[in-house]
Amino acid sequence: MNVAFQGVHGAYSEAAARTMLGDDIATSPCETFGGVFDRVESRRSDRGVIPIENSLAGSIHENYDLLLSRALHIVGEVHERIEHALLCPPGGTLGDLTSVRSHPQALAQCSKFLLAHPAIRPVPFFDTAGAASAVARDARPDSGAIAGTYAARLYGLRILKRNIENSASNYTRFLVLSRAPWKFTRGTKTRSSIVFTPAANRPGILFHILGVFALRDIDLLKIESRPDPRSPFEYRFYVDIAGGPHDERVARAFEHLGEIVSQFRLLGTYPAAVGPAPRRRTRRARG
Repeated sequence: MNVAFQGVHGAYSEAAARTMLGDDIATSPCETFGGVFDRVESRRSDRGVIPIENSLAGSIHENYDLLLSRALHIVGEVHERIEHALLCPPGGTLGDLTSVRSHPQALAQCSKFLLAHPAIRPVPFFDTAGAASAVARDARPDSGAIAGTYAARLYGLRILKRNIENSASNYTRFLVLSRAPWKFTRGTKTRSSIVFTPAANRPGILFHILGVFALRDIDLLKIESRPDPRSPFEYRFYVDIAGGPHDERVARAFEHLGEIVSQFRLLGTYPAAVGPAPRRRTRRARG
């Protein structure tokens, strides 16, 4: 199986792909999230893996928009613990470092560690795994990176310190994408993602729409609004619910919803993630 992800080898998205789909997959890095969708739609990859939200930084809006504009289905999810580590070339030490490269968000998430080590200058980089690759390539003892331990193993870097992030509650929810929908298996706890646009912008319309689910005791797990580019200052709503159309209550709710909104689409029904993903060791990846 070939799986597309955004970033370079060693990225958290690639690690999440291996958590969900196993170590025997082949992985294809893409420069953009749109490139992930392109590879799967064109059949160059069998699956795509994208981040959709982070427990600290919030939602990744670009990917919400891509889910609507493209024809792929969500077929899985995982909650991956984001553990930042301080990396350096082999033989380096903490005292050698004068600079550390990483994605601006990762640098911000490790701000307490950096404040405690003022001799180390943070240097923004386009990607955490890209920073690890650059540090390995340059092999300078005074230059380090902040990235995952998966990237450290991939590029042969020394792990000087693990878990330097400010918060231990740093998780990213990743989705698996496929050209075909997931086939329901009896007994599987499921989650569904939908998107809809209200048929009219009037007081109480969203309350009325969400009542479709409340009246049937269907759990709403998440709701996200995004601007509708066709109508200034009007919005689309992305909603995650427990269950799927294999459940008669959900099927009736979707039927009812379709009668009171101007646009409705099921983005996918898939096995729900069971809590945060456990830590796991991953062997060296093969591209």
